Amino acid sequence: MSTTTIPGKPIGSVDLTDALEERYLAYALSTIMHRALPDVRDGLKPVHRRILYAMRELRLDPAGAYKKCAKIVGEVMGNFHPHGDQAIYDALVRLAQDFAVRYPLVDGQGNFGNIDGDNPAAMRYTESRMTAVAGLLLEGIDEDTVDFRPTYDGTNQEPIVLPANFPNLLANGTSGIAVGMATSVPPHNVDELCAALLHLIKHPNAHIDKLVEMVPGPDFPTGGIIIEPREQILEAYKTGRGGFRLRARWEKEDTGRGGYQIVVTEVPYQVQKAKLVERLAELINDKKLPLLGDVRDESAETVRLVLEPKSRAVDATVLMESLFKLTELEVRFSLNMNVLSAGQVPGVLSLRDVLRQWLDHRKVVLVRRSKFRLEKIEHRLEVLDGYLVAYLNIDEVIRIVRFEDDPKAKLISKFKLTEVQADAILNLRLKSLSKLEEVEIKAEHDRLSKERRQLKSLIKSDDEQWERITEEVKATREAYSKKTEVGRRRSTFADAPSIEVDLEQAMIEKEPITVILSEKGWIRAMKGHVDDLTKLDFKQGDKLLRAVKGSTTDKLLLLATNGKVFTLAADQLPGGRGHGEPVRLMVDLEENHAFAEIFVHEPGRKLLIAATSGHGFVVPEDEMIAMTRKGKQVLNVDEPAEACSCVPADGDQVAVIGENRKMLVFALDEVNEMTRGKGVRLQRYKDGELSDVRVFKKSEGLTWLDPAGRNFTLPYGELRDWVGERAQAGRLAPRGFPKSNKFGRAF
Repeated sequence: MSTTTIPGKPIGSVDLTDALEERYLAYALSTIMHRALPDVRDGLKPVHRRILYAMRELRLDPAGAYKKCAKIVGEVMGNFHPHGDQAIYDALVRLAQDFAVRYPLVDGQGNFGNIDGDNPAAMRYTESRMTAVAGLLLEGIDEDTVDFRPTYDGTNQEPIVLPANFPNLLANGTSGIAVGMATSVPPHNVDELCAALLHLIKHPNAHIDKLVEMVPGPDFPTGGIIIEPREQILEAYKTGRGGFRLRARWEKEDTGRGGYQIVVTEVPYQVQKAKLVERLAELINDKKLPLLGDVRDESAETVRLVLEPKSRAVDATVLMESLFKLTELEVRFSLNMNVLSAGQVPGVLSLRDVLRQWLDHRKVVLVRRSKFRLEKIEHRLEVLDGYLVAYLNIDEVIRIVRFEDDPKAKLISKFKLTEVQADAILNLRLKSLSKLEEVEIKAEHDRLSKERRQLKSLIKSDDEQWERITEEVKATREAYSKKTEVGRRRSTFADAPSIEVDLEQAMIEKEPITVILSEKGWIRAMKGHVDDLTKLDFKQGDKLLRAVKGSTTDKLLLLATNGKVFTLAADQLPGGRGHGEPVRLMVDLEENHAFAEIFVHEPGRKLLIAATSGHGFVVPEDEMIAMTRKGKQVLNVDEPAEACSCVPADGDQVAVIGENRKMLVFALDEVNEMTRGKGVRLQRYKDGELSDVRVFKKSEGLTWLDPAGRNFTLPYGELRDWVGERAQAGRLAPRGFPKSNKFGRAF
């Protein structure tokens, strides 16, 4: 803190902290109020409002001629916006870009940039004028509909807000960053907004759910597919905060011979296509997109981005899901409706609040416009009344004008006229003093009198005001209907595919294999589906346990005798040459345990798992997956019992057979469904153990594999002697049942 003096100007001491706080607060308020946040009524920031007003002052109407953007920028900068010319030109350019603004406010002629992110031409080369939408925003601005304030230098006046006969905030959206707060509003479809506005006029207390039915979500100028869940969209519109996941639109094109390519026809909003292509190329070079082979930009007037898969075996949906995950082909556009209410108070508004405040603004504009017109009519009627007096006394009026020294005073005293009427009579031209003119004055007087009565009624009646606003909204809806090219909905809605993309898994080319597991735990994968297994070679003292047909993209589940289940990826198995490798090199299994079963994982399936003790339960197969060396403990067994069988639980009946050749059949619903445990007793034995189990459908009967390798089926009606309840001992197996006491391969 210090005190300094300058000759003639003493300077006092100021605390630095207070000075900084005061100045930063002033800066923050200036940024919030006059730069970054839009007004909820016209949806514009000051720079955009000043550009449109300056264009109107230059008479750049939608049907008029174009003028150089340099002239417009100079007008805006010199009269209204004392900032950089490039900043003003950038704002003007954005208002003209149909890929940046849903309903452009500026009609540009020349190079105004493109979706690739290329810069527009310099302002001296481009020309522009207002669009019809800008005309709606400015409609009635000369009729005392809004307040004006002095410009920055006090030499002119500028509007505080525009009349805005167009719901611009939601229709075109906005974004901005102020001090301590930000705003982000996506563009919407005007047809849908007008439907919601009409509903809100008719039902002022309408619930937000009903409004969201009419405004289901944003409508971006570049199209795309919105995949945000409906409940999330509803919550966002209720609170004014949220976001929308937006994806590129794509289609699959066949290229012949089983090949295909993906064509992207719409990219997400505010994503520069050239940078997107560059990013895709970088990821391909860095080998971070293993499914994508090449990318080409074949765009002309429309977007056409060609994506070639690494191989024809790559699934198109999986490829696109991986791209959505890693690139800007999917973006999240945030919703933060932080706007200025009444041009003064920043706050986050819901969809209903934004629509309501726009309607309230339109009502204020209507009343002010009506009062302005009423004043004009009152003045004109006063003049017309004076004219009528003059025509009724034309000779005396002419005499007074010709011979009196002060004709104005004489006219006022003679005919009880007002000063306005006397001035109007004195300014009459001689050629107007005809009978025809008198008739026209009376007709105009009657017409204006009728309009005055209507305006007075409108100003007094709330219902009439809302009726007039309804007509205006309907006119806007008709002009920008979804049936028109500019009004059609561009963004659509869809649910994202419910698939998890595993890039490593997706890169595996799908090929048929036959997995061979020996009794001593050696495993290998032979190419193709091998039917003749007699020529298989094994180590001395070893032989085939199971042969499973599958593909390289499958997961294999192995059941060990200790009740653990291990998961192996089929593409990671050793090849078919030689004897393969021990499974114990791939998983952690104790030496005193072996493998009892191997099968291909089928998501969503249920299995019946059983131990030699006769216990078992139904388990969802998805719960058995564990991609670790330790596997997953599923069946709890008490030694010396072992896990011995695992079969699909596809049916309604269970058949169990023990080493004592006794078989029991009972209903599947008697068996509990669990994810881990010992289970319930399936069959009781005095001696021996459980040998095999099978689930079958009552309508199809029980099938087993006979010694000759043929399927033999016994109808359920012939199984009545073996049908009982769970945990019974059963009866000796039917004649012809295999001596191995096995039903045969279940998978």
